[in-house]
Amino acid sequence: MRSHGLNPRSSLPAAWTSAPPSDAVVLFREPEDIDNWKNGQEWKVEDGNLVVGDGSIFSKETFGDCQLHVEWSSPVEKQGRRKSQALGNSGIFLMGIYEFQVLNSYQNPTYFDGQAGAIYKQVPPAVNAMRPPGQWNSYDIFWTAPRFDDDGELLSPAYITALHNGVLIQNHFEVKGDTPYTRPPSYKAHAPRGPIKLQDHRSPVRFRNIWVRDYQSAQVKQPN
Repeated sequence: MRSHGLNPRSSLPAAWTSAPPSDAVVLFREPEDIDNWKNGQEWKVEDGNLVVGDGSIFSKETFGDCQLHVEWSSPVEKQGRRKSQALGNSGIFLMGIYEFQVLNSYQNPTYFDGQAGAIYKQVPPAVNAMRPPGQWNSYDIFWTAPRFDDDGELLSPAYITALHNGVLIQNHFEVKGDTPYTRPPSYKAHAPRGPIKLQDHRSPVRFRNIWVRDYQSAQVKQPN
């Protein structure tokens, strides 16, 4: 069985950033973009970066099917001071419910479905594409929201595809439900759109260049 979480890639570019497409909703790129977030005043902006503060934050705008781009950096901490889930822990929650894990997984073993790029407590990333602490990572997440009928029954589950630093780590994974720590995942009916949540997990993770694109499939007319 393949081991996860221990082997950083060595062929990735040292640093790169992605400019938002023209149709993107920019959630954080400039310091004043903190106003795009509920509870944003409880986080800090340092050197143009958004730093985890007191309590999780939620985008004021909501999204369903979407493309989400986030850049983040784990803090540099003293060797041996922390490990596993205590090292660079945060999370990106699609629709405020479904967690895509943020963690320092660079030479930092932890449980397999709790490392960076995992759908939390459901599935690990296919590979570990983590950069060392202090360097910037990028996530590009392609999200298909779950659908519910009028009675609250699940019609179709959520699906997620994701790149970590340009490396495919999740490929159309069928999300099993929400992502709690203490019980198996399950679905509960909710609105078709929800906020992006960034988690406060008592670690000063930095974020920058956060943008989202609503996604709609092309409408193709069939020939007569």
